[in-house]
Amino acid sequence: MSNPIEPATSTSDPNSAPSPTILLHPRREPFEHGLLPIQKLVFTDPVQALTPLKQRFSSSSTPRVGLAVLSDALHISTDHARLILETLSSVLHSESDPLVTASPDDVDSVGADLRDLILFLYIQSYKRLLPRSHKDFAAVADVWPSTSAFDGFLSALSPLQLVRSNTRRFMPSQADEEAHQLSYLQKHLANILSLLSEPVEGEGEESMVLTMEGFEHLGFLIQFGDKGSEGVPLSQASPFFANSDPDMPAVPVPSSQVHDWLLEIIASSLEHVSEKNSAKESDSASSSDQDVAMDDASPSSAKASQSARSPFFIEGISKSSYVKQASNLNNSSVKVINCHDSVVYVLAPLRYATIYGCSDATIVLGAVGKAVRVEHCERVHVIIASKRVCIVNCRECLFYLGVNQRPLIVGDNHKLQVAPYNTFYSQLEEHMTEVGIVATINRWDEHLALGVVDPHDSLSHPAGVADAQTEPATRLDPDQFTNFWYIPKWFEGELTGSTRNNPFPLPDPYFTSQQRNQKNLGEIQQILREAPLEENRKRELSCALHVYFKDWLYASGNIRQLYCLQGE
Repeated sequence: MSNPIEPATSTSDPNSAPSPTILLHPRREPFEHGLLPIQKLVFTDPVQALTPLKQRFSSSSTPRVGLAVLSDALHISTDHARLILETLSSVLHSESDPLVTASPDDVDSVGADLRDLILFLYIQSYKRLLPRSHKDFAAVADVWPSTSAFDGFLSALSPLQLVRSNTRRFMPSQADEEAHQLSYLQKHLANILSLLSEPVEGEGEESMVLTMEGFEHLGFLIQFGDKGSEGVPLSQASPFFANSDPDMPAVPVPSSQVHDWLLEIIASSLEHVSEKNSAKESDSASSSDQDVAMDDASPSSAKASQSARSPFFIEGISKSSYVKQASNLNNSSVKVINCHDSVVYVLAPLRYATIYGCSDATIVLGAVGKAVRVEHCERVHVIIASKRVCIVNCRECLFYLGVNQRPLIVGDNHKLQVAPYNTFYSQLEEHMTEVGIVATINRWDEHLALGVVDPHDSLSHPAGVADAQTEPATRLDPDQFTNFWYIPKWFEGELTGSTRNNPFPLPDPYFTSQQRNQKNLGEIQQILREAPLEENRKRELSCALHVYFKDWLYASGNIRQLYCLQGE
């Protein structure tokens, strides 16, 4: 037997109170983009379920867990196992991990690091924070039409009505969600550390130790400082491993010491978030208490976040157009919230994007390297170049997709359509290369539909509803496929790039339809030019064409593109 491993020594005392300047933040990405509504992954007792899995995976000849092993161990389909690997790759904290750098076709064989996978599976038990009660819930509930058999169950747990009630005051704020996630980590920290720890000879708490490598994997869930910890090893922020000799293996530390140290920092961080919340609520209470009508919202409603780790918000755009470009967008993620009857362009390389609570809008996202989530939207046209996309609780929306992974459709969806990507701007290919999107792979029509009810919501559901499958999306008829040509000249003129065409090849039916439409347009234009009509007949024909064109603009949603003319 080996000798017991002694605790690591450091110039700092791990048992002393942490410095008040140290702040711990949960990584939002696993909680916002890493939760999968697969009931088999939601464990009643995660430690009891995952400990044997960890032992089974550890006994393998390779330290990584591949598709076949994962599918067999969790008793899930290969489609769901592949979804786990793809989702995990999109929320990992380490950009150098082989799963992150793998090509879309190699994800299955590369597999996941055991410790990252265990943490990913553990947080599938997380329950999202619910919206606060609205002061006039009956009035709010009237806003959204009830056309679904499931609305009676789902409306209570979804913020869909609240999104359309002209205010986000009763929605969970970023600070609310951070406090909720910190509380979750506080409650589950002992279990999480036990799954990352290794047993050694000894008794009691000292028999479980955490290596520096194991500690680094906590970076999947936490980071230190307001600017995040990207590029800085997590161990360098701790007193346990910060002064370790880089040429010598760091001495493992008893898990109990790490647990106590982190608990103190989480408590301090929760107190800090609470103080910030109280200050914001006081400021809000001293200002006007009246809701802002959506008709009064303008592009000035879009607001920048103050921290590099927070997303950039584009919020409340109404009957207008809004453009954000790479040169004035320093954040790695964007949230487009509560925009209506508008056109929103975010033509920049991004890591993450969220589109939430929008209606009657066209939203064009440049290149999103990790994941896009579209939630609670109605009659929205979304044009996305991304590695992956998740669509949740949307109605009558049309998605033009250039995606490397299968689109995921979950929740209470109705009348969704998907089509191939249909636009470009001069820097698109440079942005795609920067974030790792491959133009030759487009799985736009291979969507995976999961359940209607998300087990990560906090409310219980009537028997039978949880087993219902969401309504899948249909392919757009190729005859109805059109290119989205209108990237604002007042924006595009500021850019220089090499992209001159849509980088995603069109499937044959759509390419053929496009060529046919262009040929027909040319023939009609020639006939009109050569038609021997009198002036009054030309005016009548011109008026008729204008009427039909106007009807088409409204019916297709392309009327929104005219908002861009306001900026020229």
